[in-house]
Amino acid sequence: MVFSSNPLALSVPEPAFESWLRDSGYLDILDHRTSSAADTSAATSTATVTPAAGFFVSLLSHFATIISLFTLNPFAKLTADDFSGDTPSWSRSFFGFCGSYSFPSSPSQARLRVHENIKRYARNYAYLFIVFFACTLYKMPLALVGLISCLALWDFFKYFSDRWGLDEYPITRQCLLRLAQCATAVILVYSNVQLALFCALSVSYAGTILHAAFRKLAPAKQPSVGRGR
Repeated sequence: MVFSSNPLALSVPEPAFESWLRDSGYLDILDHRTSSAADTSAATSTATVTPAAGFFVSLLSHFATIISLFTLNPFAKLTADDFSGDTPSWSRSFFGFCGSYSFPSSPSQARLRVHENIKRYARNYAYLFIVFFACTLYKMPLALVGLISCLALWDFFKYFSDRWGLDEYPITRQCLLRLAQCATAVILVYSNVQLALFCALSVSYAGTILHAAFRKLAPAKQPSVGRGR
């Protein structure tokens, strides 16, 4: 598709046209436009330099794109509604095929992919965080014991609060509540639950950023399958 011959693209400003593509759901076209613009700019900037210098410039450009991934807020456009829909297919939508991935050609394209893919695959990323956290707790059994102990502590507090009618004694209930909070903090710190949570958050955040940046917005092409008679 040649976008310069599109009457709509010529009759409206470029930002307005890109906004219309985003609002209309044509994210694959917007991704392609961003990539084409970056490739054209890169070809123009390296046309008058030697091959060695062009390779160095391209390497710096790729490095700047990777660094830009960790300087943006990937959850800026994420809303609660993104978690209310159905979970996209893990095989066809989330992981896709070999042609579903490409290196972002510019920081702007990486930013576009990260924001849109995180909205699209929000539930997948949430499930991956749970898996990473479970794996971390498996590798750190003390943290698992501490987390279970905290859950049991608050379950006992709720049970005895209802049984003894502590709602009628607000001062006593408040004192016991503060005591339970202090005990929970001591257990969490001693069992390194915060370290397990930090490890799971770090791994899942890095995985989310990299997948969202390299995953194309264009739908993956389905492999052709011959029909047998």
